[in-house]
Amino acid sequence: MSAAPGRHAEAFLEMLAAERNAAPRTRAAYAADLADFASYSATRGFVGPDALLNADGACVQGYLASLSQSGLSARTSARRLSCLRQFYRFLLREGHRADDPTARERAPKLPDSLPKVLSEDEMRRLLARGTRGHDDPRRDLVSRAALELLYTTGLRISELLSLPNTLPLNKAPMVMVRGKGGRERLVPISEGAREAALALRRHDRDIDSRYLFPGRDPARPLTRQGFDKILYQSAILAGLDPARVTPHVLRHSFASHLLDRGADLRALQMLLGHADIATTQIYTHVLSERLKQLVREHHPLAQQKSG
Repeated sequence: MSAAPGRHAEAFLEMLAAERNAAPRTRAAYAADLADFASYSATRGFVGPDALLNADGACVQGYLASLSQSGLSARTSARRLSCLRQFYRFLLREGHRADDPTARERAPKLPDSLPKVLSEDEMRRLLARGTRGHDDPRRDLVSRAALELLYTTGLRISELLSLPNTLPLNKAPMVMVRGKGGRERLVPISEGAREAALALRRHDRDIDSRYLFPGRDPARPLTRQGFDKILYQSAILAGLDPARVTPHVLRHSFASHLLDRGADLRALQMLLGHADIATTQIYTHVLSERLKQLVREHHPLAQQKSG
């Protein structure tokens, strides 16, 4: 993937890393979006190292129209507009521009998207069957520890893979996790997850690594791609469609099942590490369904109608 053109784009990407602690994949996505806009800007006469700096509102408007005409999804167009907004607000803040060429643009309306989750029964199957019978016996231990931790804590995959190998030795009921933007939060660790992590640590006692899930190079954690292969096989062993079993689906399942059993939305926000509770509110569809079911089952008029 080519780097975003121009010194201002490079400064923007450096700011994302320094001030927002943006992950490499996030910065790479922003770089690709800026490079795509730069390519379009060149067709409108904005060329050279300051092409992005000089692009105007008409150029931004034309670019967004071209995205729609090319058949890109509304979600992709909205993401690219968000990237441009942040970039030009950065230029404003730094005094490189006096205006924001994205100010008049509205993000395309996105379709409602509810979290994809596994049912509680499917999660039980995944934990019971998906952690036995892997190609390598060690993978049974890795899958058990990882699935127990993901489903009982709601950790992001990056947070899981960066856990220290000392985690199962800590008898405290809560452990500190560093999440997005360097924000720290406490998450509870179940006894089942702790025991699974301890079993993996005992197996790996001859591996000199600071990570609970070491990669091929013990100095580094297991990669996301490496974990995806283990998770894929776990889904197959459990008789589930692997496309439905991802780390994010497990995080969604954790949140939805907790809310379905009466968890408080604010507590869920803290457990998930969301900076804004609006992000957590996507899970309220679970609560809404439960309340509707409650009315159908217990309200006298609802019972009379159904009878």
